[in-house]
Amino acid sequence: MVRFRCVPFYDLTLDELYALLKLRSEVFVVEQNCVYQDLDDKDQRSFHLLAFDQENDLIGYTRLVPKGTSYDEYPSIGRVLTSEKVRRNGSGKILMKKSIEEIQRIFGDKKIKISAQCYLDKFYRGLGFTPIGEEYLEDGIPHIAMVWEA
Repeated sequence: MVRFRCVPFYDLTLDELYALLKLRSEVFVVEQNCVYQDLDDKDQRSFHLLAFDQENDLIGYTRLVPKGTSYDEYPSIGRVLTSEKVRRNGSGKILMKKSIEEIQRIFGDKKIKISAQCYLDKFYRGLGFTPIGEEYLEDGIPHIAMVWEA
């Protein structure tokens, strides 16, 4: 059973903030061996969707970014991750479906744009995202822009 909590930055508890920054570092910096500036001044303007397991461990996370922050015309879902212990069991799909639902609830938007790692193209297509434009490198990792429409 997964428990979700979606809150603006200033409503995160210190423990939640620590857990999400720790998990982001574990996945994006350590696992993916990618040195980049994770703290980009978008967190304060965003909502944060946290997924907890039965032991209250953070097992998934997304950052829900309002229109005009990452993209002028779209809200965005970013920093998408699941902890290693729950990968390949459908948790990522559940997390993304909840993220789409929360973006619609919070921002009221019918379109969402993401910057997807190319190796996850099939995963995001399965959720209804469509690639737009050409592949590009972001922090040394191939990405592609994708848009979801209700």
